[in-house]
Amino acid sequence: MNGIIVIRKEKGYTSHDVVAKLRGILHMKKIGHTGTLDPEAEGVLPVALGKGTRLVELLTEKEKTYETLMRLGVSTDTQDMTGRILEEKDVSVTEEEIKKAAASFLGEQLQVPPMYSALKVNGKKLYELAREGKEVERKARPVHFYQIEILEINLPLVKMRVSCSKGTYIRTLCHDMGEKLGCGGAMEALLRTKSGDFTLEQSMTLQETEDAVKSGTIEEKIISVEEVLSSYPAVYAEKEGERLLANGNPLHEGLVKGEVRQGWVRMYTSSGVFIGIYQWKQNRQQYFPVKMFV
Repeated sequence: MNGIIVIRKEKGYTSHDVVAKLRGILHMKKIGHTGTLDPEAEGVLPVALGKGTRLVELLTEKEKTYETLMRLGVSTDTQDMTGRILEEKDVSVTEEEIKKAAASFLGEQLQVPPMYSALKVNGKKLYELAREGKEVERKARPVHFYQIEILEINLPLVKMRVSCSKGTYIRTLCHDMGEKLGCGGAMEALLRTKSGDFTLEQSMTLQETEDAVKSGTIEEKIISVEEVLSSYPAVYAEKEGERLLANGNPLHEGLVKGEVRQGWVRMYTSSGVFIGIYQWKQNRQQYFPVKMFV
């Protein structure tokens, strides 16, 4: 099995738990996920299988979309409602103020990651330090919010849809919005509805995956490497260029059929066998390998 299976992660599992369980369900070792979800978060977790694991780096970079429930009037040490409450305040904000606060976070932002996160400082995970009662300085990291839409307000709860870049902490957004509103805020719930092009509608639970294996329909649920990469244009090597392809060497434009002379392309042999992703480099007038799938 090679490609991507879209798992709907349920509450209580880490992303690594999902991978471990899939290894048992699918009876294969070469499996990797494409973007961590907190244990209490739910939703879309694309998981790479076999040769699909070579896609992990590419897919992790993709935009993510979430639905989140923010509770105003409370601050916690984890920035979500699983943590210890540090402060509680009355909530007396208007819909207009909430929408204005949300809009202020749109675009490029510098976000300080929470102490309760898996990021490492001097080789140690931040949440391990936090559990020891230690707080260390964290560098603000650039993130991008493409959309923050207020879906529902039922104070102290606010439901939002957020589209953002990789590495963005939604619970930190909830915390920061609460600070901006002057009453504090923490994340109550989180559902990832989209990761890159993969949607909640495509996803299946671990139980549904196990059922598909038993019924012999699991192959139908796996998205092939070629399908995942279908947004890149296809080009075909001339017969004379296939020896270079086999060795992972660049190809001069004269050895490639097709008019695509920019960006990334899907490279095929002259007989239509998919080889990998190549990048056209104008200054060299050649296609260079980015990821090979042979």
